[in-house]
Amino acid sequence: MEDKNSQAEGKEPGKRQEPAFARQFAMAMELPFVMVSAILVGGLIGYFLDRWLHTKPVLMLVFGALGFYAGVRDVLRRLPGDGDGKKGQ
Repeated sequence: MEDKNSQAEGKEPGKRQEPAFARQFAMAMELPFVMVSAILVGGLIGYFLDRWLHTKPVLMLVFGALGFYAGVRDVLRRLPGDGDGKKGQ
């Protein structure tokens, strides 16, 4: 009986669906790390390029800003859509 219901709903038989709370909690824990890591990677790339090219804060600020942009874009991409049928972009 369960297999017929799961097939009618388009789910695979025998596969448990992850509770919505667990998915939301996992996303809430993941998103800050995504944001911070993108900024850190961009800032570190800029820092080492500044040390190599002797242009002290310029490239660190530029790459830090690019890392911030990449982090925001990745967070928005990972968020679920707003109900209009499209995923977040």
